[in-house]
Amino acid sequence: MAKAKAQAQAAGVPTFYVTEDEHEHSGGSTMLGFWLYLMSDCLIFAVLFATYGVLGRNYAAGPSGADLFDLRLVAVNTAMLLFSSITYGFAMLAMDKGKQALMQRWLLITGLFGLAFLAIELYEFAHLIREGATPMRSAFLSSFFTLVGTHGLHVTFGLIWLTVLMVQVSKRGLIEANRRRLLCLSMFWHFLDVIWIGVFTFVYLMGVLK
Repeated sequence: MAKAKAQAQAAGVPTFYVTEDEHEHSGGSTMLGFWLYLMSDCLIFAVLFATYGVLGRNYAAGPSGADLFDLRLVAVNTAMLLFSSITYGFAMLAMDKGKQALMQRWLLITGLFGLAFLAIELYEFAHLIREGATPMRSAFLSSFFTLVGTHGLHVTFGLIWLTVLMVQVSKRGLIEANRRRLLCLSMFWHFLDVIWIGVFTFVYLMGVLK
């Protein structure tokens, strides 16, 4: 670092543009900020889970989860998201080895699994609405659509983020900034996986067994 400062001073460039400490500080701030964001997202989902816990049995003489949920379809949907987390893990391993092309392929597979998850979820929502189980039908359905829909919205944002990062990597390569962004997206994607396991257990599985 001292050598870089000397070279910068000789070239008449202010030394603060080339210090490694600044880059390290910027990376640390990014990761800290992202962890704070994930914690805020945890609070949002905690409130949604609590709301569903309170309202989940208020059927208003309408259908219950046992009447509506197709566990086989939901199990397939869960598998899509779990597979996407595995393939994202493979992408991160490829990134660590500097294999950009292989990493991009794994990211593409991850995105396809994510799209399959969203397609199945949208199909489920459309089927429920056709059956008359709309969010306005009961407090149970209102809380269900809000919780599951919020998770689906997060997956949508994650897919957009994934697409943008794939374009950035193709143009600029595995620079430090792109590696840091991919790591942040990895934490976000696995976070959504954990939340969905909670949704599958608390909403679907317990809803059918009631």
